[in-house]
Amino acid sequence: MDCVFCKIISGEIPADKVYEDEDFLVIRDIKPVAPVHLLVLYKRHVGKIHELSMEDRERLSRVFEVIAAVAEKEGIKESGYRVVVNSGPDAGQEIDHIHFHVIGGRKLGKIA
Repeated sequence: MDCVFCKIISGEIPADKVYEDEDFLVIRDIKPVAPVHLLVLYKRHVGKIHELSMEDRERLSRVFEVIAAVAEKEGIKESGYRVVVNSGPDAGQEIDHIHFHVIGGRKLGKIA
C-alpha cells in the first residue's frame, strides 16, 4: 500500500508523535495552520468515512477521548480547539486515510 499515513504508523516514515495507543497515533502536522495542529490517525487503513465497518465504528468511538487528552497535553483544552474531518477530494481530503485534525493555540475564525 502506498499510503503515507500507513507508512508513518508502521514507522517507515518518521513523524513527531504526540500520543499512541492500539488504535490511534497522534502526530504534529508538517504544514500547521495554527500553533497547535495535530493529526489523529486511525491505525487501520480506511480511506473515507463511508467505508467504515461496524468494528471500525466501535473502535473510533474512543477518538474524542484521545482528542481531549492531547488537547489537554498541548494546553488548548480550556481555550478551545477545532476538530476537522475531511472525507473525499471535494471536502479537501488530501490523504485517503481517515484522520482528524485538531487545531488550536490561537483564536480561530468562523467557518460557517
